[in-house]
Amino acid sequence: MAVPAADVKAAQALPLEAVARRRRFRFLAGGKTVTGVVVIGFFLVIAIIGDWIAPYDPSARSSDLLESPSGRHWFGTTHLGQDIFSQVVVGTRSVMLVGLAAGIVATILAVIVGVTSGYLGGTPGEGLSALSNVFLVIPALPLIIIIGSAVPTGGDILVAVIIGFTSWAWGARVLRAQTLSLRGREYVEAARATGESTWRIIFFEILPNLTAVIASSFVGTVIFAVMSEITLAFVGVSGLSNWNWGTILFWAQSQQALAQGAWWWFAPAGLAIAILGTALSLLNFGIDEFVSPRLRGGGKARVKGADGRTHRMRVGFTPVLGREEQP
Repeated sequence: MAVPAADVKAAQALPLEAVARRRRFRFLAGGKTVTGVVVIGFFLVIAIIGDWIAPYDPSARSSDLLESPSGRHWFGTTHLGQDIFSQVVVGTRSVMLVGLAAGIVATILAVIVGVTSGYLGGTPGEGLSALSNVFLVIPALPLIIIIGSAVPTGGDILVAVIIGFTSWAWGARVLRAQTLSLRGREYVEAARATGESTWRIIFFEILPNLTAVIASSFVGTVIFAVMSEITLAFVGVSGLSNWNWGTILFWAQSQQALAQGAWWWFAPAGLAIAILGTALSLLNFGIDEFVSPRLRGGGKARVKGADGRTHRMRVGFTPVLGREEQP
């Protein structure tokens, strides 16, 4: 019995679709990326359920003054008897909220300005490029300090919005350069020749090829936003009534915890900052390796010479002939 041609085509399409899906999420298979995703997921869970699992009110005082870590207080206590473990757990929400919100705002602006200016070109593109150049030189932290001091009740959302509106320019420049290289490709020219609208070409032809670059820009902005929020809290700019890791370090520094030997007051918050920053960096490295074949291949590629043997070629250099690539 003959198999219908439609069924044959459908059967042949399934493996191709599976391969496309695997390639799309290939960067998640790396050890760096998996580690970063797991650690970031852990902090996200803590940010969501932190208020529920914290054993004490982070602002509640007790008679256990400057106690070292114990069964009652896992991370010790402050000079007022406040539980540091509860402060770290509850403060995770503020850090993650500011980081993710600022990353989303900055990424949306970077995509809109960068991709639009790169594809349109001409006077509109140059105008948007000039706008990104202006925001590129605006000092973000001083501006945040001024606005945060003027509006002390703004909270985390205000800080996130300010960071997002002052952090999108670099990502826009990168996306503009990538879009300039894509708008002359054959598939874009074919879509333009068939009468596709500009926005449809941008959304369905260009943006899918910029996914990894956009993700890398988002992660980089999240890292900057997290460090900015902690820095602002450490210098006492943002509202100290909202607990975050920078607030813990602020009080530890103001009460001279190091001079008193209370290492447990600042060590947990500092370790949490280091772990989160490392996880975000690992995720960013994984995305960079996915985008750049040079990084994915360790800066080397294999080519087959005229003699039929495989030779080593360093990307960007002339192949080294006469030396066989070791397996």
